Amino acid sequence: MAENSNKALKSHIIVIAVENKSGVLARIAGLFSARGYNIDSLSVSATEDPLVSKMTLMVRGDERILEQIYKQLNKLIDVIKILDLTEGDFIDRELSLVKVKTPNSVIRQEIMQLADVFRAKVVDIGKHSVTLEIVGGTSKVNAMIEMLRGYGIKEMIRTGKIAMVRDFNSKKQ
Repeated sequence: MAENSNKALKSHIIVIAVENKSGVLARIAGLFSARGYNIDSLSVSATEDPLVSKMTLMVRGDERILEQIYKQLNKLIDVIKILDLTEGDFIDRELSLVKVKTPNSVIRQEIMQLADVFRAKVVDIGKHSVTLEIVGGTSKVNAMIEMLRGYGIKEMIRTGKIAMVRDFNSKKQ
């Protein structure tokens, strides 16, 4: 998937259950890289089963590109199951830590009020900064970050999106 054509393609949320062992992430990332497909977001974690990890990827592509991705992933011995959650009913979240400049108590108070509105948590207060933890859907996280940009973001980091199928939607599981 060429970088310049990336914007017009539909985003897909893919959850891949894989064997929890070293090298699996590198093999999957290498598969995407070798074919010129970009991963917009990636999150990997152990699951309730210590032998299984889940990878949540955000990728862009048309049906043909996604079909190629699935075929290549299914060839990897470490891949247990692949789900494209894009069309189904799912729950997703993202986490961001944002350190914002607070040159005075008025700005600090404004940022803390903004945190309340967005249900963000203050996780650290320094002499000249406040660090917030923002959890929610991508649009909520993006909106809060945009609001904070006006104050001056000193540092920021985001997780990739994590997602799972809603329990009542058993046909996708």
